[in-house]
Parts: sequence; C-alpha cells; structure tokens
Amino acid sequence: MATFWICFLAFPLVVFKINANTRSLDTRWDRLYILAGSVFVLTFIWRFLLKRRSFDRLTKVVNEPHGSAPKPTWLTRLAKSRQRGRLLAVVLLSMCVLPFLSNPYMVNIVTSALIYVTLGLGLNVVVGVSGLLNLGYVAFYAIGAYTYALLGYYFGLSFWVCLPLGAIFSTLLGLLLGLPIIRLSGDYLAIVTLSFGEITRLVLTNLDFTRGPRGISNIKPPSFFGLNLNGTPKQFLIETVGFHPDMDLNRVFIYFIILAVVVLTIICVYRLENSRLGRAWLALREDEIACQAMGINRTRAKLTAFALGSTWAGLAGVVFASQITFINPASFSFMESIMILSIVVLGGMDSIPGVIIGAAVLILLPEQLRFFSDYRMLIFGALMVVMMVFRPGGLIKSVREVYIHQASDSKPEPRPVVTALSTMEQGAEDD
Repeated sequence: MATFWICFLAFPLVVFKINANTRSLDTRWDRLYILAGSVFVLTFIWRFLLKRRSFDRLTKVVNEPHGSAPKPTWLTRLAKSRQRGRLLAVVLLSMCVLPFLSNPYMVNIVTSALIYVTLGLGLNVVVGVSGLLNLGYVAFYAIGAYTYALLGYYFGLSFWVCLPLGAIFSTLLGLLLGLPIIRLSGDYLAIVTLSFGEITRLVLTNLDFTRGPRGISNIKPPSFFGLNLNGTPKQFLIETVGFHPDMDLNRVFIYFIILAVVVLTIICVYRLENSRLGRAWLALREDEIACQAMGINRTRAKLTAFALGSTWAGLAGVVFASQITFINPASFSFMESIMILSIVVLGGMDSIPGVIIGAAVLILLPEQLRFFSDYRMLIFGALMVVMMVFRPGGLIKSVREVYIHQASDSKPEPRPVVTALSTMEQGAEDD
C-alpha cells in the first residue's frame, strides 16, 4: 500500500517530462519502476527497524532487575574517564595541524563548519538548556556581521576592535528582544522570534547606509600585526616545514581565530550549564511554574539566556564577514535559522559534543557528497525523519539526560503478568 500511494502521488513528476526543444511530452517509465522497487524494499526495512526497536525496549524491561542502578553508557563513562583530557588534546592538536596540510578549499569549508559550531552552541543555550524556541537567531548573526562591515566601511575600524563590539551589540539586541517577550512561551514565542528575524533582514535590505540588497564588499580580513602572511612567512613554511604549496595564510589565520572562539565558547557554555544560572535555565525548561515556585527569577533567567546566546552569534557574525569579505541581507535568511536549529536538534539538545557533531554532519558532509546535490534537501528531510523516530534525543544525548532516562527506566514498574498474579492472590485471600 505504501508503494502504491507513493507511486500514485509522484506519478506526474516522475514519469512525465516536458521537452522544450521538440515541444513534446516525454515519458520515463523506468524511473517509476525504480521508485516503486525502492519504496517497496525500504518499507520492509523500516518496519523491521521499528519492530527491532520495540523488541529491544521490551527485552531491556524484562531482563533488567527492579531497583538496579542504571548502567552507564559509553558517553557517561567517557565524561568521567581520565582519558577525556588526552582525547581532547589529540582532537585539538589535529585541528591545529589540519589547515597546514589541506588545500584552501578544505580550510574554508572547515572554517564555515566551526562558525556553525559557534552558532549552534549559542542557540543551544537558548533552546537546549533554557527551552526557549528561538526561530530568529540569524538576526543576531547578521548584527555581528554588519557591525564589522559598517564600522570598517565608514570608519575604517579593524577586525580586532569590531570583534568585541559585534558581541556587545548582539547582546544588547538580545536584551531588547527578551524584554517584550518574557511572558511568552511555546508557539507564541516561536512566532515572535521568527518575525523578529524577518524584520531585521527587511530593515537591513531597505536602509540606505547598509547599502540595501547590494551589500558591502571588500571587507578587510584580520591582520596579524600588519604582516603580509602570504609573503616571506608562507615561503618559509613551504620550503622548510613542507606544508601545502597552495596554502593561504590569511585563511589559515581566520581559521585559528574561529577555532579559538569555538574553544572559548565550549568552555563558557560548559561552565554556564553547571553553574547556578545554568540550573535555573534547566528548571525554566522543565516547568516555568515550578521554577518560579522555587524562588527563581524567571525574568532574569530568560533575559540572560537570550543575551548570552546572542553574544556567540555576534562573534560568529564578525568572523563570517571577515571570511567571506562580502555580505548582504540575503546571507541571513530564515533558512539559516532553520539550519542552526537543525544542528542543535540533530546533534542533541543540551549536549556540547552533539552540537559539534551535528554541525559536522550538516555542513561538512554535503560538501563531500556533492554528487547528491540535486537530492540534498530530500536526503536532509529523510535524515531528520529517521532521527526523530529512532533517536529523538539527537545523535549524542547530554550526560544529564542519559542519567535521567536510565534512572526512570530502572524504577520498579508492575509488569502485566506480575500484576495479574498479585490480583489473583489478593482475591484468593479475600475468599
């Protein structure tokens, strides 16, 4: 039945094709046969996976003794392991060596992925930790980028001066957004933040001093004490150390800047999540009424979540403008907000490693699979559906969520057979 309905709905699009040269209608029946066979096979695989998941859950409930302590997963063991520091050091060292051994194109793609990691971690503070659905997060990203572009275009300020200014302006904008919507939640909050993102884009498009849809070009990249990195230093590294001959040290410098921003973001977000403010955010996410009953100031918690989350978007926006050297309002569309939110949801909400892996999957993987470019959105949608069914918590759940679910699974729940036997025993005693 699934094969029949898919073929019935997709029949006009798959079979018929208008030939503009001969002004005729061509038919492609072979594609319909391929679609039918693929859907037929995938339907059996899908049903098998669903039954396997249900069987695994039932086996876990039956075989696990009541009242037993939850068994730690590989993630919780890694989080408490002494090898964690060594693993992080190896990953950081590999990231530091990568730009010198890769071509400029790969360095540029990894830099973009690191920018999205920063954006994902910032949005994770708002959505994952605080539970505030923000669909206009790209507005703070745009403010950071336009801060550097406008201040450099009109006043000639350098990258290093605009980097903190971009973060400050984005933070102030986050506070201004948070003040009127502190009483909203759920769908209403999502609609207001979505409108805010679109309003920001339209304002940047229609203002004269932002150059409207023409955008701002020739944005200066960051300088390293005024040195020409592609001159003598590049020649020395290629001849002496043996680095990649096509290496662009200006791009490498931007790569290390965003890598430092990512490391700083990870440290700050991790410390915030485990601080008193982070626990207030978690309480706000779980239940606002209970949060207020425990004496937590909801207004301050929401404002700090919006402000701190937007700070990282401002930093990422400044680095993005210096990397691309040209920005316009079309670079900050609604789809950018959806992409950043998908990174958080796919990787795992309230999970720092999950956000990093989610950014790598959604940014790096499409570049390596360019031969599927025509089906990119189809694969993206299918991937999200599979994740929501089999891994609703994301690729990597947070350690806190893992312990919560394991503890809830280990609670003694009456099984149907045991409940029936106890009812029969009680009836016999009454008789």
